[in-house]
Amino acid sequence: MINKNILRGGLVLFYILIIGLITLGISSLYSYLNTGADRSTMLHTEQIQERYYIPTIEWDTTAVEGRQLDANTLKSIEEDYLNAWYVRSRALNNNTLTGIEDYYTASATNKLTALISYNLNNQITIASTSLDHHPRVEFFSEDGQMIVLTDINVLEHQQTYKKEVFIDKSSYYSTYKVILLLEDGYWRIRQMVKQFTVADLKEQEAISLYYDIKGINYYPKSSPWDTFGLDFQKDTIAADFKIIKDAGLNSVRVFVGYEDFGKEHIIEEKLEKLNILLDQADAENLKVLLTLFDFYGNYAISDWTMTQQHLTSIVEAVKNHNAILGYDLKNEPDLDYESRGKEVVESWIEHMTYHIKTLDNSHPITVGWSNTSSAVALSDQLDFVSFHYYESLDELESSLKDLKKELDGKEVVVTEYGISSYSGIWTLMGSSEKEQENYHKEAQELLTKSDLPFMSWTLYDFESVPEDVTGTYPWRRNPQKNYGFLDSRGKKKPSFKYISKPHESE
Repeated sequence: MINKNILRGGLVLFYILIIGLITLGISSLYSYLNTGADRSTMLHTEQIQERYYIPTIEWDTTAVEGRQLDANTLKSIEEDYLNAWYVRSRALNNNTLTGIEDYYTASATNKLTALISYNLNNQITIASTSLDHHPRVEFFSEDGQMIVLTDINVLEHQQTYKKEVFIDKSSYYSTYKVILLLEDGYWRIRQMVKQFTVADLKEQEAISLYYDIKGINYYPKSSPWDTFGLDFQKDTIAADFKIIKDAGLNSVRVFVGYEDFGKEHIIEEKLEKLNILLDQADAENLKVLLTLFDFYGNYAISDWTMTQQHLTSIVEAVKNHNAILGYDLKNEPDLDYESRGKEVVESWIEHMTYHIKTLDNSHPITVGWSNTSSAVALSDQLDFVSFHYYESLDELESSLKDLKKELDGKEVVVTEYGISSYSGIWTLMGSSEKEQENYHKEAQELLTKSDLPFMSWTLYDFESVPEDVTGTYPWRRNPQKNYGFLDSRGKKKPSFKYISKPHESE
């Protein structure tokens, strides 16, 4: 009898639990239908919430007709307006309408649908972005449901592909008349009419390389490829820069990592360390060639607003420092041609070069190409040409001569060259310290003869090299440890005699 009562009680509790779950489900559905779904969980707008698209935007609300526009409303309009640009770019790139109806009215969605249908039928895809917006609010309705604005000089870039093959690219300024309506909590674009387009960007003035560079690439011996990491020490930097100055050099090439500095959200502590380094360089009367975007390799248009914000933060922080010599936009981007596409890589370089010049019109810009053959690329847009040279010195003069023929007198600098003194078991054709010494003696003679400014690789040998620099293979990693003029303990190697001149110091 007791067992039957326990069984009956268990069944009652089970039925109560089932009824409770059904009731909870119905109430949740009712609540959802009455309040609307969370916008951040609908469709794919979670990507928008994470802000993969952050163009600069400057509002002009000085002459708004109609209702007064408060800061909170403007913030809501800005968020939805930029999201509308983002989902439109994504739609054209993927030829889908995902997210479009969240930010465009039915009539505007129909126009985008027709454009995407045309592109699909013709196997066309368009990768695009906007980078700068200057919306002027002209009218805000009394009921708070409509806003009219003119977005002036929107900087846009577009790359067109047919059957997944690149066919064209363009950068331009456009001005749009835009009407937005407030519907279901969204500011949706009802109408966006392009009033006119300026196809040619404003030409930026070239900046001459005023400095006779005699320099070296620099990492602290205890933190190679991690200059601004946990081991950063002001005294270490100061001591190393004194060594460099006393050796007869006048400049250093320093690397700023894209992820290391926080990508689009710059880490202030990193900027502080960078300025400390610049202060130490200035104390020794050394100039710094700042190599940007180290360990960056995407270049996709979807990244452009983020890399632009990163670049803005760095340049604004250092452009007035006396130690800045110039900017090396990217280290060896030509090595990414095969994986990313030559046109994609060079389009990114063109825009970032243009953007630097809008921020700083006093310091020259270059790109550290991996060889002389690649160094002709974009030479008309760069202020001076720089290349790296690890081939035989016997071919340096002829390679340099061929390069200069194509540059029409533009200044040329070799910003990396050198040879490892590693001759261990992993390198059958390695070099000794004596052979490294002879290499630098000959290199300095050729540099002097060719009147070629230089930055050698590198000040120190390193006890270890990060795997993400050379990979895990010991025959690649070990030689990279021994390019220095000083060994890993700071002792001068025989090659040190030729760190800055073609003859031994007296």
